[in-house]
Amino acid sequence: MNRDELFSAPDKAAWDFEFNADVAHAFDDMLERSVPFYLEQQRMIRTMSKSFWIPGTHAYDLGCSTGTTLEGLAIELGGAARLTGYDSSESMIDKARSRLAHAGLGDRVTVAYGDLNGDLTSLLMENASLVTMCWTLQFIRPLRRDDLIRWIYNGLVDGGALILTEKVLTNSSHVNRFFINYYYDLKRRNGYSETEIARKREALENVLIPYRLEENLELFRRNGFEVVETFFQWFNFAGIICVKRPAAGGHLK
Repeated sequence: MNRDELFSAPDKAAWDFEFNADVAHAFDDMLERSVPFYLEQQRMIRTMSKSFWIPGTHAYDLGCSTGTTLEGLAIELGGAARLTGYDSSESMIDKARSRLAHAGLGDRVTVAYGDLNGDLTSLLMENASLVTMCWTLQFIRPLRRDDLIRWIYNGLVDGGALILTEKVLTNSSHVNRFFINYYYDLKRRNGYSETEIARKREALENVLIPYRLEENLELFRRNGFEVVETFFQWFNFAGIICVKRPAAGGHLK
């Protein structure tokens, strides 16, 4: 795994964060060192996926980056599962395809270009019982988020689930500052310098736009989801599960 040193040079010119080849090269290390309980969140997603995936339906990962979630889901769900990942970064897509081919999963996991900020009618989303979206919604333009969530809802079968992880804000700016400081403490413990923390914050300022947790929950509810619940929260990071028209008694395994 290549170490994330993208923001270590103090004299490097400021730039808006983008998922280019340099980011793709270090992305796996970036996630493990920057996302609280990253590996546990991945495990939780895999565990829940077995309860909601229905044989004969499809699974999608939106903003699949280097394919970590896709690989884990494909192994967890078994050989009958067919999965598709969409990402808008060709560098990420290349890394994901390489990872999945190395894992022997290229025959049942497809990774394709898909701009979730663009024309969704050009992307296939149908007969899905499982959709995952890990730290992706925060990069979607706010004016496009309703369209995206409704598109996902319409592509799910009854009883299907959207499982997502997201950075969130609190209702109190005072508490929000505390939570952000706690998060920066975690990054320091994981080896990031003050320069790296400050420069990444600057790079993300105009790119990553988080909502308050309540705003996210309302976003999912007003676009159709009948069940919307949090399954994880660590300060300003949350995991949310949304279920479409769960049948009485459910199909949970």
